[in-house]
Amino acid sequence: MLSKRVFRAIAVAAIVSGMIAGCGEQQQQKSADPGVTDTEIKIGNTNPYSGPASAYGTIGRASAAYFKMINEQGGINGRTINFVTLDDGYSPPKTVEQIRKLVEEEQVFFLAGTLGTPTNTAIHKYVNAKQVPHIFVNTGAAKWADPENFPWTMGFNLSYLNEAKIYAQYLLKNKPDAKIAILYQNDDYGKDYVHGLKLGLGDKADSMIVAEVSYEVTDPTIDSQIVSLQASGADTFFNVTTPKFAAQAIRKVYDIGWRPLHILNNVSSSVGSVLKPAGLEKSLDIITAVYLMDPIDPQWADTQAVKDYKAWIEKYFPDGNIADVFNVNGYVIAYGVAEIVRRCGDDLTRANVMKQMASIKDFEVPMMLPGVKWNTSASDFSLIESAQLARFDGAEWKLFGEIVGN
Repeated sequence: MLSKRVFRAIAVAAIVSGMIAGCGEQQQQKSADPGVTDTEIKIGNTNPYSGPASAYGTIGRASAAYFKMINEQGGINGRTINFVTLDDGYSPPKTVEQIRKLVEEEQVFFLAGTLGTPTNTAIHKYVNAKQVPHIFVNTGAAKWADPENFPWTMGFNLSYLNEAKIYAQYLLKNKPDAKIAILYQNDDYGKDYVHGLKLGLGDKADSMIVAEVSYEVTDPTIDSQIVSLQASGADTFFNVTTPKFAAQAIRKVYDIGWRPLHILNNVSSSVGSVLKPAGLEKSLDIITAVYLMDPIDPQWADTQAVKDYKAWIEKYFPDGNIADVFNVNGYVIAYGVAEIVRRCGDDLTRANVMKQMASIKDFEVPMMLPGVKWNTSASDFSLIESAQLARFDGAEWKLFGEIVGN
C-alpha cells in the first residue's frame, strides 16, 4: 500500500504533468494557422455581386456551388470547406474593407479567387504583410507573378501581357498592315493589355496603332470613345473592357456601321454575359483567346469533363447559365483550390499552401482546353501560359489555329 507521502508525490506529479500538457496544447493551438479546425477549412473570397462589374458575380456563386458539391461528398481529407464570399462591388476601398473582415474577423485560412485588377491591387501589400495566401487571383495582371516581392500572391488567368502578345502575333501574320484602335480601361488591367500588344508588335507598334482611348469604370457609357476611334480610320479594333463596357462597345461599333476586325479580350468573352446582351448578330466574327472549354461547344459534348460539368451545374447551380463561361471560370478555380487543399494533406499551414501552389507540374484540369496545362515553380508563379484563338460564328466560339503562348 502506498504511503501518504508517496501518494502525495504522485498526485503532484500528475497535476504538474497535466499543466505541462495543457500548456503544450495551448502552445500548439496558438501556433496553428487560422481558419483550420479538425472538421473545417475556412476560405475567403471577394467578388463584385453588385456594381459596374456585377456580371462577374456568377463566378463567385459557381465556386460556392462547387464547394457545396465537395462538402456533400464528404469534404477534403475529412474537412468541409467553408467558403466565405463577400461583395466588394468592384470598388477597391470596399475590397480593402471586406478583405480585412475576412482576415481579421472571419480568420480565414487563405484567400482564393478574389476578382479584379484594381481591387486586388488595393489588397496586394496587405495580404503579403499578413502572410495570408492570396491564390488563384482572378485577373491576369503581370504583378501576380512576382514571387520575390510578393511571395504570398499567385494569379489564375493567362497574363494580360501574354494574351495581348498572342493577338499581336496573329495580326503580324495575318494583317501586317492593320491600323489598330484601342479602347482600354484606365487602370493596371487595361494598361497591361496595351503594353502587351505593343511588346508583341515590336518596332511596328508605332505605325500600326493609330488611336488609343481609355474609359473609367465609373463612366456610364463608352459611346463617345467608340465614335472617336472610328474617326481615326482604324480597320482593327482591340476591345480591352470589362463585361458591361464590352457589350456596349460591341453594340455601338455595329450600330454606327464600323466594321473593323474586332479583337475582344478574354475576360469579356462570355456568350451569356456579354455577347448575348450586345446582340449575337452584332458579335459575329469577333476574335478572342480561349483557354477554358465552352460547355455548349458540340466538339466537347462527349468529353467526361463537360458531362461532369453539366451534371454539376444541373444539380448544384441550377440558376447558373450553362452558356456563361464565367461559370466555368468559377468551377475551375474551385477545382484548383480543392486540389491544393488535398495536396496539403494534414499539413494545413499557410506556408504549405504556397509550397503546393508553387509545385504544380503539367497538371491537366477538367474544363481547360486540351493542351493547356498548369505549371508553376518557386521562381515562376505564372499558372497558365497558353491559349487558342477563337472566332464567334453568331452562336458559339469556334477555335482555330493551334495552342499558342509561352
